[in-house]
Amino acid sequence: MKSNKLVNFRFSKKLIEYDYSINFMKKHINEMKKNNADELLWFLEHHSIFTAGTSAKKEDQNIINKNQIRYVGRGGQWTWHGPGQRVIYIMLDLKRRKRDVKEFINCLEKWLISTLSFFSLDVILRDNYPGVWIRKNNDYYKIASIGLRISNWITWHGISINYEPDLKYFDQIIPCGVRNSFVTSLKEQNIKISINELDEVLKEKFFMFF
Repeated sequence: MKSNKLVNFRFSKKLIEYDYSINFMKKHINEMKKNNADELLWFLEHHSIFTAGTSAKKEDQNIINKNQIRYVGRGGQWTWHGPGQRVIYIMLDLKRRKRDVKEFINCLEKWLISTLSFFSLDVILRDNYPGVWIRKNNDYYKIASIGLRISNWITWHGISINYEPDLKYFDQIIPCGVRNSFVTSLKEQNIKISINELDEVLKEKFFMFF
């Protein structure tokens, strides 16, 4: 699923307000639709926020601060974003590649697996369970998530990797609606790397699949 068109990379050092990021993506993909903007991958971290995708169920959350809830149009269910979690918003035009959503998601999964495997993590996919997982002692721990929206074959929203967040936030939700499983991070798995190292590998591996 490759394109010869220019893909820009944007790296935000400061925490980004979630509402600002949504408005930015809407404007950017609208410009892409008019061929006035290049494709873009935006690497960032958010202030603490809980987001509910189109399949989210009210009973799957007991969020204390209701002001931190946002209902969004991406696929998926409940998740949390915040400091220590690398979020990558992916604004690509599938008309320049292949109009195949399933293949695009498959490429995202391969990208995540290739990146995390580079840091010696044994990660897997699970049938019918979105995201990338680690299995230990017959338990499953989610380390990366995928949540997308596609408008006129232009993708937005994206992926997240738990780098070193406070995992206690996830206790307030059933992440992605998957019960009897857990959430983990690179830090919890004793992977000691900088966020810049993670970003460098993500950027390098991206061109293997897109």
